[in-house]
Amino acid sequence: MSNAKVVWKGGLSFEGSAGSGFSLPLDTTAAQGGQDSGFRPMELLLVGLAGCTAMDVISILKKKQQDVVSFEVAVKGERAEEHPRVYTHITIEYILTGHAIDPAAAERAVELSETKYCSAQAMLSKAAKIDHLITIKEA
Repeated sequence: MSNAKVVWKGGLSFEGSAGSGFSLPLDTTAAQGGQDSGFRPMELLLVGLAGCTAMDVISILKKKQQDVVSFEVAVKGERAEEHPRVYTHITIEYILTGHAIDPAAAERAVELSETKYCSAQAMLSKAAKIDHLITIKEA
């Protein structure tokens, strides 16, 4: 079982923590009554998605003996106009830099993350359309 909590720091600022022992600041913009001193909660959903799928993909690529020297996952989320302003469309871009990375290996790694391993992606895909882009650069 996972657990998390937030502790109010004043205004709309909170400190979030999880069972892992790590913590991070949460807040919102001044226009929304915050002090702009931390992550927005909805941003953290995208960070969690990026981290979940990134760990899957790099692990699979290493097992496939791909020579990756740099790796980044960029996630963009579009939100509904009306409250509760859920994500309606998410684009995940995998940016791989390395030596002779096999595009088929990269595509398979992303597919396995999407369909089998990434629980964050499985959960968010119930609410939002998720697209994947793979960019491969030669080092």
